[in-house]
Amino acid sequence: MTAPNHWDPLSKTLRRPLRLSDSGVTSVNVQISQPANSSDLLVRVYDTDSLSPAHHQSLMEQVRRMLRLSEEEEKSVREFQEIYGKQKHQVLGESSGLHLFEDMVKCILVCNCQWSRTLSMARALCELQLELQHPMATEFSPKTPAGKEASKRKIKSHEKSRKIAKRCAEIKSAMEADATLRIETDEDLNQKPDSCVEIQEAVFPDFVKEKPETADRRGIGNFPSPKELANLDANFLKTRCNLGYRATRILGLAQSVVEGRIQLGELERDLSLSNYIKLSEQLGKINGFGPFTCANVLMCMGFYHVIPSDSETIRHLNQVHGKKSTIKSIQHDIEMIYSKYAPFQFLVYWSEIWSFYEERFGKLSEVPNSHYKLITAANMKGKAGIR
Repeated sequence: MTAPNHWDPLSKTLRRPLRLSDSGVTSVNVQISQPANSSDLLVRVYDTDSLSPAHHQSLMEQVRRMLRLSEEEEKSVREFQEIYGKQKHQVLGESSGLHLFEDMVKCILVCNCQWSRTLSMARALCELQLELQHPMATEFSPKTPAGKEASKRKIKSHEKSRKIAKRCAEIKSAMEADATLRIETDEDLNQKPDSCVEIQEAVFPDFVKEKPETADRRGIGNFPSPKELANLDANFLKTRCNLGYRATRILGLAQSVVEGRIQLGELERDLSLSNYIKLSEQLGKINGFGPFTCANVLMCMGFYHVIPSDSETIRHLNQVHGKKSTIKSIQHDIEMIYSKYAPFQFLVYWSEIWSFYEERFGKLSEVPNSHYKLITAANMKGKAGIR
């Protein structure tokens, strides 16, 4: 539900930008769908006339990670169904971001705020990424001043940020106006893809490349990379994306990745269950990564035996399982209810959450994007779904 993901309930397609390479800044818009009566995925790639083998491979790896398409995950699905029961199985956890950095930032965004704000902060970061990549915004790279220079340059830096923010807003407004025309034109023309590269294996997505003029532009960019955020002014990032205290934490994370103090590749190198505690300790050393955030990030990495607990977990246990859970007793209650499903405790919990949401709001894959912000604990008491 978080940007830059965009699920279309009518066409049953997922749209978002993908990067052509891990180190590059160039993104292409894609549309992912599953043709009727097929176990394959179809990925339409916009904004380019051709894909090099390296780009093709990079896009495939991103789709695999995001949708958990791997032999290891398939094995987890089968084992989970054997433990929990196929008739009860609803979903296999949450999908991940294209990159561990995206998962980590989104786990920060979900802490200590309402769901509607999490959605708006994620979208604001993607809008900022688009602004940063636009030619008119190339001046936007104010680094946070330090030491004695800070007092001398503070006013000048903030004034510059305000001017650039105003310019970025004008650019975004113009691009959104253009996007409306492009979307309407694309739907009216209903153009067919120029070419198709077929890949036989079910777990590998097919790619269809379309001309740049048929791209679906919605005035939103990709999720920003560490490099794109590392040199931003902390106060500007806070104000532009309404991040509050999270801006400093996100900026610090981005800088640590760029400077090599955090090696994301190394964190994902060994995802064995025996390495969980070590990884949790490493993540816990990052500023702003408490137990809840660490557990969420590790869940996105494929560890399903720990349930990240917060107020939503307490609500669920009290409302669905008839508990009287509190912050002090939540871990004990989780152990009592879900330990028999090890090592897939989170998947059972999330399946219950998902089913409970759908009892209240209807099938979530059919809920309009505009209603995502309403799927919160405050709206869980009534039985009426969203209409």
